[in-house]
Amino acid sequence: MDDSTNLDIGLERALAIAHRSLASRDRTVREVRAALERKGVSEVVIEETLDELARAGLVDDARFARRFAEDKRELERWGAARIERELERRGVPGEHVSAVLADRGVQDELHSALLLLEQRHPGAPADDRTRDRAWRLLVRRGYDPALAYDAVREHERRVA
Repeated sequence: MDDSTNLDIGLERALAIAHRSLASRDRTVREVRAALERKGVSEVVIEETLDELARAGLVDDARFARRFAEDKRELERWGAARIERELERRGVPGEHVSAVLADRGVQDELHSALLLLEQRHPGAPADDRTRDRAWRLLVRRGYDPALAYDAVREHERRVA
């Protein structure tokens, strides 16, 4: 067998591994690369595989970042800081992270924080301890501390 046949066999195997990895959920380029590396695929074949997947539209870090941010904002009420940390951890390039964070303003973040507080703390905070607990919830979810403070105060005004 010549080298091109070995490369083709490696590419077919690598594509099968990548497709299995992508079958359960979208993944970043870095996540697919890591899956291929764990299986012992050579760097040359990994690059070829990633190129093929990108051409087919199966891996796209910009699309991943948009969908991930939308899901986390709407379903789990994450704030910008937590979304940013998680996208960076998953290897999404900085320009894609910046783009998805730039599409929301302070008012959008505040609205999302208020929705979370309505879900988790439907009544008015009874005391400072309850307010602090609500504030800490928002900060853990990735909201800016000052915005979290404003959200707790606004929530208190709305339900009082």
